[in-house]
Amino acid sequence: MPNATFMPNATSTASRGRAKAERLETGVTAEQKSLIERAAALQGRSLTDFVLTSVQDAAQRAIEEHNLLALSVRDSEAFVDALLNPKPVNNRLRETVRRYRERTSV
Repeated sequence: MPNATFMPNATSTASRGRAKAERLETGVTAEQKSLIERAAALQGRSLTDFVLTSVQDAAQRAIEEHNLLALSVRDSEAFVDALLNPKPVNNRLRETVRRYRERTSV
């Protein structure tokens, strides 16, 4: 999409009992608009509803993917750190191992 801008929507006011809306404008090619209009029509939805829902879904997926990647990197680093720098064995761990061996006959 060539460009996008955010600007307040002057027609949406709090006097209508709704929260003030923001306006999102973007330039699209004729082919892009035709494609989007066709997809919206096939789903029986307005162009605005189709675009907003699609963009919101894509944004949510991008955020979830980022969070999963960040978690994976953090977990991997913690795992490698635990392997390279193991905590010293303490009395609590010794007692846990002893109870485990008693219960499992190992």
